[in-house]
Amino acid sequence: MKFFTVLGTIFYAAMIIVIGFALIAFALNLFVPADINNLLTFAQSSNNSRIVIGLSGLLLILISFSFAQAILGKIQRERTIAFATSSGQVTISLSAVEDLIRRLAGIIPEVKELRPYVVANKKGIVVEMRVVLRSEANIPDLTSRLQDITKSRIQEVLGVDEQIIIRIHVAKIVHDDKDNRKRKDFEKDERSGIPFSGYGRV
Repeated sequence: MKFFTVLGTIFYAAMIIVIGFALIAFALNLFVPADINNLLTFAQSSNNSRIVIGLSGLLLILISFSFAQAILGKIQRERTIAFATSSGQVTISLSAVEDLIRRLAGIIPEVKELRPYVVANKKGIVVEMRVVLRSEANIPDLTSRLQDITKSRIQEVLGVDEQIIIRIHVAKIVHDDKDNRKRKDFEKDERSGIPFSGYGRV
């Protein structure tokens, strides 16, 4: 199977390269209409040439269809997790796993926003997380805790023994809304207050 895949890849690449060179030559005016006409006349002059051209076109269509099916099948496999139980096979959409991870933002107060992307491949389950943290967060401790919580949560819910790889990208660190409100209220009191209002008479 691998041999035919390699052979099909070489054939597909060769056909695309030939078509690309033909288009470049046509754009550079290297072919005159008479040459194209003679080439088409030669291609249709015998049954053998027409059979070769027809089979090449059919093979190109089949290879293109096979590649598209393989790529779409790989994407579909990477977006699901499948495991077998005593009653049959179970398939879990990775978007459901992403929703599960997204809820962790409400559990960890230092995380303001969390956007996960999960992929299942030969290495295991790979979780890419883009997070927005609050200003008071300790990044090394928080990210380590977030990785541990995410890993244990996935193992607890899915019950899988596969390796879970969690990568975290801190996209932004923002100030908490409560801190901003307190600071604005304090500044407002300072502007509206009377100087030395905190001192009393002796």
